[in-house]
Amino acid sequence: MRVVLQRVSRASVTIEGRVSGTIEGGFCLLVGFTHSDTPAIVAWMAEKVAGLRVFSDAEDKMNLALSDVGGAVLVVSQFTLYGDAAKGRRPSFIDAARPETAIPLYDQFCGELRSRGLQVATGEFGAMMQVELVNDGPVTLILERSA
Repeated sequence: MRVVLQRVSRASVTIEGRVSGTIEGGFCLLVGFTHSDTPAIVAWMAEKVAGLRVFSDAEDKMNLALSDVGGAVLVVSQFTLYGDAAKGRRPSFIDAARPETAIPLYDQFCGELRSRGLQVATGEFGAMMQVELVNDGPVTLILERSA
């Protein structure tokens, strides 16, 4: 499982001209799954995201988590995180999980974040989406967990 996490002051996702999800302050998460991902990996990642302390405290140190600042999460599925462009000019996506595997994991991930008390907005799995965000910092992390 791969997650590109960006700390944002705002973020939204639009599908066919309609806003599907929007947040004010928190994380925009681009999330991809591979064949070997499991529910345990998804739970671990949700706990990692919920607990990351990347918001500034009173001393301007990255010491606060989402729940400390009342932040929200925008979760966007992105199979291209498992694109391999090492050879040729067109990426290969054979390492990306097929929808029948990835959709339940995506749904579980969003549910795990909600169960930790976070407000979660989403895109739509498999849709062509336009993601708009203002990266705050900028702060961007790449998180990965595999079996």
